[in-house]
Amino acid sequence: MDQLNFEGTEDTPTVMIDRAKELFQLSGRSLPEDVTAFYKPVIEWLDLFSESPTKNLTLEVKLEYFNTASSKIILDILMKLEEIHQEGSSVIQVNWLYDKRDDDMLEAGEEYKDLVEVPFELLGY
Repeated sequence: MDQLNFEGTEDTPTVMIDRAKELFQLSGRSLPEDVTAFYKPVIEWLDLFSESPTKNLTLEVKLEYFNTASSKIILDILMKLEEIHQEGSSVIQVNWLYDKRDDDMLEAGEEYKDLVEVPFELLGY
């Protein structure tokens, strides 16, 4: 699976993963009714990616809001990327983009940065 794309809605984020561009983007709002079902294809894509990773992969997270259930799955995604990074077959870069006026999203990014050992940038806009 080279690409995975979901158009965002009021309650679900836009997900764009492009293996050729070595890019994984997550943006918008994440409060799906069934978080596990919504993110299942993303987790499956990461599992397949881990078997044959590209040299690099950049995760760009630009969320306006996410609920508690989404926070757990975001951590799961970050931990999977950390495993891939630590195996040494792929360099993972996380860019956490947040509105400079949104202290909650900055704080969330700081907490995730402390939990995983991958290159992790907090980028205010």
